[in-house]
Amino acid sequence: MDRVFRLGDGLRLIDLTKIIDPATESRRCHLFRFNTGGPIPDYHTNIDIMSHLGTHCECPYHHDDNWPSAAELPLTTFMGRAIYCNFKSRLSPREHISAKALDEQLGGKMKEGDIIIIDSDYKLTPFTKATNTEKDKRLLVNAETAEWFKAHKAKCVAFGDGVSIENSNEDVKPFHDILLAENIVFLEVVQNLDLLEKEIFFMSYSPLPIIGLDSSPVRCYAIEGLAEFS
Repeated sequence: MDRVFRLGDGLRLIDLTKIIDPATESRRCHLFRFNTGGPIPDYHTNIDIMSHLGTHCECPYHHDDNWPSAAELPLTTFMGRAIYCNFKSRLSPREHISAKALDEQLGGKMKEGDIIIIDSDYKLTPFTKATNTEKDKRLLVNAETAEWFKAHKAKCVAFGDGVSIENSNEDVKPFHDILLAENIVFLEVVQNLDLLEKEIFFMSYSPLPIIGLDSSPVRCYAIEGLAEFS
């Protein structure tokens, strides 16, 4: 399946979404296809899925009943200028991403309202049995990481397979609470980042506009070559 497309005029489209197969998906994903048309086929599908399926965007309602759900945030929350911040192996395995490390990587590059994708070379597929085992060398986030993104007014924090958001409640809860309280959303299970050729690009990841939806699977993509987003 193609994941990179040319749009003409030097633009390059990269699909950053995990393809979901109900036959192999570990999280809740069931499709019920039926024909409403009798002899004239008119197929519909009932979809029974969890909100944190595949590449998904987590909204503030995920952590507090009084914070906005997917449909209550402006559409501009889910698109904009993005920076791919790959720490590669500059930090040690299982090291927390500190304010100092973020300053070194993003200082002079980040603008208010940017989407930041954090990643490293310590890759591991998230949300599997290998999480938090000796195989798991991914970098970690905590309250300090979140405070940096809050202070720099990020729009969204996204995660490649080189950063863990599953290591401990002591790290994960404050990271979520600090940022979601500011309507800074999360984009998890971003794929195909190795196909990017630019560090800065346009990005989109719109959730389903359903009132009361805390998170939503999204079709996430990057467009490289748009001058106003470079």
